[in-house]
Amino acid sequence: MRSARDAPVRVGVFGLLGSGNLGNDGSLEAVLGYLRSAHPEAAVDALCGGPEAVTARYGIPATRLHWYRGEYRTASRAGAIAGKGLGKLVDVFRTAAWVRRHDVVIVPGMGVLEATLPLRPWGFPYSLFLLCASGRLLGTRVALVGVGAAAIRSRPTRALVRWSARLATYRSYRDDLSRDALRAMGVDTTRDEVYPDLAFALPVPPADAPPGQPGPVCVGVMDFHGGNDDRARAEEIHRRYLDGTIRFVRALVEDGRPVRLLTGDDVDASVVAAILDAVDSPLVTAADASSLADLMKETAAADTVVATRYHNLVCALKAGTPTLALSYAAKSDALMARMGLDAYRHPAREVDADRLLEQFRALEKESARIRRTLTERNLVAARQLERQFTALTAALFPATGHTHAHAHALRETP
Repeated sequence: MRSARDAPVRVGVFGLLGSGNLGNDGSLEAVLGYLRSAHPEAAVDALCGGPEAVTARYGIPATRLHWYRGEYRTASRAGAIAGKGLGKLVDVFRTAAWVRRHDVVIVPGMGVLEATLPLRPWGFPYSLFLLCASGRLLGTRVALVGVGAAAIRSRPTRALVRWSARLATYRSYRDDLSRDALRAMGVDTTRDEVYPDLAFALPVPPADAPPGQPGPVCVGVMDFHGGNDDRARAEEIHRRYLDGTIRFVRALVEDGRPVRLLTGDDVDASVVAAILDAVDSPLVTAADASSLADLMKETAAADTVVATRYHNLVCALKAGTPTLALSYAAKSDALMARMGLDAYRHPAREVDADRLLEQFRALEKESARIRRTLTERNLVAARQLERQFTALTAALFPATGHTHAHAHALRETP
């Protein structure tokens, strides 16, 4: 057996990373920070959706997640359908070969065990299953760290998620709802722990706005069409969300409030464009954020934040700014409750601009108290994440060759 002193521990990170979703990349950044601090000797690389972006931003080698380059384009022609089908077969061997080269693979955060947004079973759920099955077969420890989970109606997707979770060596969740969802799907979660979202481990950069100066209202938007079970009325949901958000932004502008539009994924650009077109005012501007650090800087400079995407909410709460959630999933509700802002939620599927404006004004009246509450809750989150990383080290990184040998001897004791 290879001693930990013989060579650096080989660590892989896995997921839809570098693909334009700032929340996913923020979770990766938090795990890389942990590895560089606690395990600087580890050799780290990635199997991910956007390998070029991951290598450029984080300086680690990266391999493309899928053999077929058109994996996330709708296949309508026979050639594309055949390419996707062949890709699924090739990825079995590509994933296994990549896993074999590692001692540990970490799936950092992300909602990898949920389907709160449109999702097909043969997409990422299939890729995650290949990873976890390969890890179990090849003896590589696979850790699902601080992940999100939710009830899944689709039987194929639910089966893939259930087996992925069962085959993983280590699991932890970003909220109690996620652990409960896995338990309801038939996974034994007795030894699994819940910690705050990994993004709460990231540092908050200083705000750009001078202290004491009034800041903008940050409005975080999303290209929202409902969830996996809403496909039949996706356009209706999107239109209602967009119309309600435009009316809300217009009301803020009529009150003379500067508005800063935030996104969390490249696909949200169309919503920003629609708002800017509908509310033609110099008071409305759009941020060009390329990381969670950028988003935290924007939210730290704001008076108030109203946001949809989960990690827009995380950034605003981490920055200590009074926040109202346009909630599209139970994970957003759980996050707001954890941070003491359970009363400040509004349904993203049924945005009522008048009601939203009432909630916004109530939030602003309580601003000072809410900032104190967030300071306290963030201190608690920081301590909990320290425990998360300590537990991860204990589970995945035996400290010395003696530890390996001792564990091996215990397994062979009659």
